[in-house]
Amino acid sequence: MGKPAAEIFSEFAGPADPTRFLNRGDVKYHLGYSSDWMTRAGRRVHVNLTFNPSHLGVVYPVVEGRVRARQDRNGGGARARHAICPLVIHGDAAFAGQGLVAETLNFSMLDAYDTGGTVHVIVNNQLGYTTEASQARSSLYCTGQAQMLDIPIFHVNGDDAEACVHVMRLATEYRQRFHTDVVIDLVCYRKYGHNEGDEPAFTQPKMYEVIRAHPPVRTLYAQQLAAAGHVTGAEIPRWS
Repeated sequence: MGKPAAEIFSEFAGPADPTRFLNRGDVKYHLGYSSDWMTRAGRRVHVNLTFNPSHLGVVYPVVEGRVRARQDRNGGGARARHAICPLVIHGDAAFAGQGLVAETLNFSMLDAYDTGGTVHVIVNNQLGYTTEASQARSSLYCTGQAQMLDIPIFHVNGDDAEACVHVMRLATEYRQRFHTDVVIDLVCYRKYGHNEGDEPAFTQPKMYEVIRAHPPVRTLYAQQLAAAGHVTGAEIPRWS
């Protein structure tokens, strides 16, 4: 988002007068932000990160409402739907387990709620808090709820950097052409647990023994580039 590091750290430190931040007790990385980005083609894109009220997927319908309001203010219709695109990031357990996900998906193609399609990115760490997928849902994939709609659902290996980029391009181009939701199931893992106070090895010792020994994406991609001759082996340590 381009938020200055000084601003981020100052929010964690808090103001000299704590009363200025009353009723703002949420974790700092759930606070929203907005900025303008310049594309390579020289076009300005406004990016707005919605404030997340810190309850899993509850921000999803908030994003849809904000986007639809912006589209209506910009004249509504197909042109506004094309120009303003919602992107929602979910956890795998939240997407599968929260009823508001199904409710909001069900609204997605109704005239009163349509936003021209949402790009959904599910950060699938295969572990909802401390529960294995086989004990957390009945569907094979965490994307089961999205099958109520006639939309594409992509499952991609989070360790394959280029595949992730390809799928993201494909999803956004599909949304812009056909104006329906698109779901990306990014199959990966969480390295350090759910939050600052969680030690996942307490409940999933075998899984985290594998994760600790697993090379990170940067290392895997550097090795892939070296094998293809795009970088030298000497450059790999600098990347990873």
